[in-house]
Amino acid sequence: MSEPSDHGVVRVRSAHSLEDTVERILAAVKRADMTVFAQIDQQAAAAAVGLQMRPMKLLVFGSPRAGTPLMQAYPTLALDLPLKALVWEDKEGQVWVNTNSPGYLQNRHGMKKMPFEGVIILLQRAVV
Repeated sequence: MSEPSDHGVVRVRSAHSLEDTVERILAAVKRADMTVFAQIDQQAAAAAVGLQMRPMKLLVFGSPRAGTPLMQAYPTLALDLPLKALVWEDKEGQVWVNTNSPGYLQNRHGMKKMPFEGVIILLQRAVV
């Protein structure tokens, strides 16, 4: 299940390890005919400069076919597209997935419709 936030962030609890969660999300994104643009290992980046961080990966994904017309209509949406999902492990070992809430994106960019609700469903289904 997902938990809404007052800060425009949705949090989804994963039933899987961090690596399995990442793989499940990537597979779901590909099945949805979206593109994975990047996968950033935040923990590895921290370690590269001598810092420690709990496991954390940022996934950047989307659909140019769907996103391009939205950015044409709402140019500032390019600040938040492609979409992102942050997969991280808390100090108790629980894995979470965070993403921007559809309502936050709609309000932030003055959009008339909320086109991103399917992303939350995709993430929820990937991590159960």
